[in-house]
Amino acid sequence: MTNPEPHLLIFETSGRTGLVAIAQGSRILGARRLEEARRHARDLAPAVAALLAEVGWGARDLAGVIVSRGPGSYTGLRVGIMSAKTFAYATGCALIAVDTFAAIARQVPAEALSVDVLADAQQDKIYVQRYSRPDSAAPLIATAPLNIQRIADWLVDPQPAAWITGPGLRVLGERRPAGCQVVAAELWDPQPESLVEIGLARYQTGERDDFWSVEPLYLRPSAAEEKWQERGTPRRPEAGG
Repeated sequence: MTNPEPHLLIFETSGRTGLVAIAQGSRILGARRLEEARRHARDLAPAVAALLAEVGWGARDLAGVIVSRGPGSYTGLRVGIMSAKTFAYATGCALIAVDTFAAIARQVPAEALSVDVLADAQQDKIYVQRYSRPDSAAPLIATAPLNIQRIADWLVDPQPAAWITGPGLRVLGERRPAGCQVVAAELWDPQPESLVEIGLARYQTGERDDFWSVEPLYLRPSAAEEKWQERGTPRRPEAGG
């Protein structure tokens, strides 16, 4: 029988800053903010150790690790996902990968019936995915695939969403389609409660992700990889394949 209140570890490293949290079932017991993306790798393991010590858990007391898989920062996502995969492999706990935009969509106001979730895709482009629901009592679900658009094209969408949210709003500044309402800025990034809500539901139904195959959700190469391709330089294989 599945433990109704499993001990869970949460990694969120999709943005320039990240977080590590622990939960018992749906209750967040503690969280630690990480520094800029370049320091995620250095700070993540000590943050996990400190949180476990605070509640008196050992690593093998954890039933699962929930990780935000993007889209977002290339460096941050690689660090978070590789750390989650390594942790799950070493301890034997479940690995649950959660779409970052799905977590952000959970945080919009009840009156929002359609929302575009946005993130910076660099080079004057943004990641965009639309979520909708028939009424305020229903959950928001993705009604369009995740895609990359030029900011200029998205701004003139003839059928804009009623609401917009996500870390991509920091790139847009005051630019937005006419008539759109903006979710409060403190909810633009995925919160641990939203990640746990999605990850715990999957865990309780027996869903698991294969730590050999889970990858960050990118849709396109990184800027460095694109430069290699432009020069005709073969992409160097990453460690482990």
